[in-house]
This record gives sequence, structure tokens and C-alpha cells, in this order.
Amino acid sequence: MKLGRLATSQAGFAAAFERLRFSAAPSAELEASVRAILADVRARGDAAVLEYARRFDGATARSVAELDLSARLADAPQALAATEREALRAAHERIRAFHERQLQRSWEYREPDGTRLGQRVSPLGRVGLYVPGGKAAYPSSVLMNAVPAKVAGVRELVMVSPNPDATVLAAAALAGVDRVLALGGAQAIAALAYGTASLTRVDKIVGPGNRYVAEAKRQVYGEVGIDMLAGPSEILVISDASAPAEWLAMDLFSQAEHDEAAQALLLSPDERHLDAVAGAMERLLGAMPRREVIARSLEARGALILTRDLAEACELANRIAPEHLELALAEPQNWLPRIENAGAVFLGRWSSEAIGDYCAGPNHVLPTAGSARFSSPLGVYDFQKRTSIIEVSEAAAARLGRLAGTLADAEGLPAHARAARMRFE
Repeated sequence: MKLGRLATSQAGFAAAFERLRFSAAPSAELEASVRAILADVRARGDAAVLEYARRFDGATARSVAELDLSARLADAPQALAATEREALRAAHERIRAFHERQLQRSWEYREPDGTRLGQRVSPLGRVGLYVPGGKAAYPSSVLMNAVPAKVAGVRELVMVSPNPDATVLAAAALAGVDRVLALGGAQAIAALAYGTASLTRVDKIVGPGNRYVAEAKRQVYGEVGIDMLAGPSEILVISDASAPAEWLAMDLFSQAEHDEAAQALLLSPDERHLDAVAGAMERLLGAMPRREVIARSLEARGALILTRDLAEACELANRIAPEHLELALAEPQNWLPRIENAGAVFLGRWSSEAIGDYCAGPNHVLPTAGSARFSSPLGVYDFQKRTSIIEVSEAAAARLGRLAGTLADAEGLPAHARAARMRFE
């Protein structure tokens, strides 16, 4: 394994570091391929969906109805071993407890003249949830996407997944998913976004997927809402040598094993500590079942970076704006105020990112590729919409109408001005 070693003090660091950054721009070939699938599903509906399911997912169904696995949901949890079932239940309870605190409620107030202003908060009606079914099963993704949707009050939650296994179906049942279709890829996104004879279109699509799924979500945005344009998984660890090197090595592996494009970075001002982590990684890699994926990920986008001090490490972390940021420090609370951009921050040596992935409670659907500079983790608020309520009293119509008329005149919109003034002139 050839793991990059960089130092912020070395010449050419900026250029070397930039080569590690992820570019989210789709290739022209990918863009065209996805556009063709979307157009085909939009034009031919179920017939196109079924053809793509057979071609890409290995389906043998003769109709879209045969792809519907909803009837299996009720018994799905009981099909699991007791330990696995209870782990899912415990994770579900923790995730739900956290997200219930995010629930936003309608509010309003009245002004002295009787004008009523407010905001009505209401759930989305129908949401589509994509769950990958390729290299691994992701029941945790089911919980992280479905739980906040159900807490928000979403009326119908439709899950699509090319080959959902028993744990995925059990998680869907526990989280309250209403319908499950064995369907994947861009064709699944198209069916959710446009609707077919067998599937009513949704209002929003959430959930991770491969590059075809991500590109399909990008292209249907506007027809429906989406959660985010997610890139490969990322972890950045800032350490002062207070955590064992083996722990940090495994934390880096935990993200690198997702796929070859994932990123794992460790920043420290202690060169001997970086050496210790590098040694631990070399020792532990051979025992990893997904060692080939880990090695390719680390060679392509991983690095151990020597910083001048912890303050510089925090500055660099803010520039990167990572999905997951571990402050593996003796006094992490002292450094937390310096962190401005991160999807989730894990404080101290005991807070492994893996616990956050599964059962801590906060959502593991996080902004990637630097988007933590301007976006947030998935939450209940992503499944609620806000509507402004405006009731102008007769007494206020003249006062506010004069203001509106003056501003409309300034903008050269006479019909606006007249509409406001007609209420009192």
C-alpha cells in the first residue's frame, strides 16, 4: 500500500493537496447515458422500467407488480437472528429520539392592527428512498433516511432497491416504509420522479447510490426535490497522539472500505505519531476482508499530513469541509470552536465515526465534497415544507398598501402599485 505522506511546510504542498480533492462533475458519457434512460422511462413508463430491471438488476419479473416486495415487510424483522433484530431496534430508537427533537411546528403572531402573519409547517406527501444493493447491504441507510421522513409525517414512503436483503427489508419495516420495489439505477430514479402506471410520482427523492443514481438525481431535480448530490465517503482525523495508532488506522479503514473513491486523511503536528499510524495501517491491512478496496482508496486519495500545529490542522480541515471529522485529541472541546465546516464532528478518542454511522442517533447522511461549507446533515426539516401565512387587516391595508405602492412604483410595476392602493383609495 502506497499511502501519501505530506507536510504543510513542504514546497508544493498546495498543488499536491489539490490533487486529492474530488471532482463532482459528471462525464459527458455518463450524463448522456442517464438522460437517455430518464427520457425512455418518462415516455414508456412501466415497459421501460421492466426492461432496465431485467438488463441491469437481473430481474426475471414479467411485470412491475412482480417487483413489489411490500408484502414481505410485515414478517421481515422476524426473519433475522435475534441479536441482529435487536440491534436494528435499538438503533432505530436512538435515531428516532434524536430526530424527534428536530421537528418544526407551525407558528404565527398578530400585530396590534389585527394583521396575522405566520408560517405553516407541513410534511411532504410522498417521498422516494433509494437504497443501494450492489457491493454491500445498507440497512443503516434505510433507518437514517426513513426515520426523519416518518417523524416529519410523510404520508407515503416508497423504497426502491435493486436487491434488498433480509436486513434491509427488516430496517424498512421498523422505520415504517410503506412500499418496497426491487428496482435500482437511474431507471428507479426516473420512475420515482415521473411516475408510471404502477407508481405515483413522489415529491422528493433521498438516499445514496452509484454515479448513475447520483447523476439521475441531479437531472430530475426541479421535477422533484432531492436530498443532496453526494460524493464518495470521507473522513478527516485530527490527532495529537492521545488516541492509539491502531484505533486511528481502523477509523481510516472504515471509510476507505466503502469504495475506491472514498477519502481518508489524518492530520497531526506529531511526526512520530504519523509514523505509528502508518505502521499500524501496514500491520492491520492484511486482515481486512475488503483490503483491496481499502488499499486502492488510500493510494488514490488518502494521506497522512504533518501540520505545523493543531491550529493549522483545524484551518486545513475547514478548507476541506469533510463529511466526517474526528477530533481525536486529549481536549477536543478546546478545539471544537475552531471547526466551522464539517458534516459531523466526533469528539475525543472514544467517539469512533463507525458509531455515528450506525447508532449514535444523528443522521449519517452528510454533505460531502466540500459542501459542508453551505449544507447540513439530512434531517426532519428536509421532509417538511414551510408556507407563509399573510392576513392583512382592513386597518393595515392603507398603511402597508402605501408602502407597497411606493416600492412598486420604484420598480416600475404599476399594476402592483395599483393593486395595493385599490384597497384603501
